[in-house]
Amino acid sequence: MNDAKPSSGPRQLNWFQIWGYRAVQNFAWICCKLMFGVKKTGFEQMPESGATLVCANHQSNLDPILVGCLCRRRLNFLAKKSLFKYPPLSWLIHFLDAIPLAKEGLSAEGIKETLRRLKREEAVLMFPEGARTFTNRMTPLLPGFITLVKRTKPILVPVGIAGAFEAWPRTRLFPIPGPRIRVVMGQPILAADYENLSEEQLTTLLDQRIRDCVGTAQRQLGREPNP
Repeated sequence: MNDAKPSSGPRQLNWFQIWGYRAVQNFAWICCKLMFGVKKTGFEQMPESGATLVCANHQSNLDPILVGCLCRRRLNFLAKKSLFKYPPLSWLIHFLDAIPLAKEGLSAEGIKETLRRLKREEAVLMFPEGARTFTNRMTPLLPGFITLVKRTKPILVPVGIAGAFEAWPRTRLFPIPGPRIRVVMGQPILAADYENLSEEQLTTLLDQRIRDCVGTAQRQLGREPNP
């Protein structure tokens, strides 16, 4: 697999892309607020520019919607290729310019396109666990994100989500209105913080930062953090 070609900066978007994204974002925020009382913490720490990899735990199908509507910076989303087949969902995914994946987790195709966008100094949202949890507990991080980090040196931004599992567990077809959701963004990890770490050390660092954010979100809901 060849590296993505370097770029001079983020893409130039037209007014429809800019305002359309904001309209979808605002609509999603209103829905999440009304249905789940969503609150966020720490999102002022989100870098305003530069290659950024936002890494969150994966509780439900709500997760990309939650992080996307709470983050003021435009995000690039990853979506399973199979989702592109179902209108009107396919239209929305295309409109948001999501990165198609061959399967759950990062495929070679998905890595290549994600590299392009990071090298354009854009922000990408990913879930390093690779798949939604069945148990409401974080699973070990998959190594796919390591390739992205080694080749683009992005800022890593840990995010923890709590309550989304109760709102939309993997075993249900549709979400359940009512459960409260909290989303916490942690302190960004700069390239200088991890450039001398081994792959194992970096994985441990990111895993712990995400778990710390999840623990904070759980405490905001009045729960004891999961181990």
